[in-house]
Amino acid sequence: MLSSAIVLITLALVFYTVGVWAERRHGTLTWLHAVFFALGLTFDVAGTTIMSRIAAAGGLDTTGTAGMLNQIMAVTGAAALLIMAVHLVWAVVVLVRDRENERDAFHKFSVGVWAFWLIPYFTGMIGSMAS
Repeated sequence: MLSSAIVLITLALVFYTVGVWAERRHGTLTWLHAVFFALGLTFDVAGTTIMSRIAAAGGLDTTGTAGMLNQIMAVTGAAALLIMAVHLVWAVVVLVRDRENERDAFHKFSVGVWAFWLIPYFTGMIGSMAS
């Protein structure tokens, strides 16, 4: 199950990264970018669900450095999922309202969300290696 979670969460990283940086390069938000945000969120939720099941079954190290990193990953991961969901909803709102200034400035928010999302991704990776 762990390998499935790793693949899903890595796919989330790929899709979210493509969406955020394609939006930034394009200079304005498009529906395609929102699709990539949605795919990133979907894969992250799927991977996180599997990781939660592993943790509930006692499959994650809860001691020492690995345990501390896994706890940081859990807290920041939950926050990141919430922020990613807000990001996606806000992207849809901006696209539906179709105000050029909002679409053009949206990438500033996107990069911040993406950067925050990297915290649980890398703490989880390091925590797994420390186990």
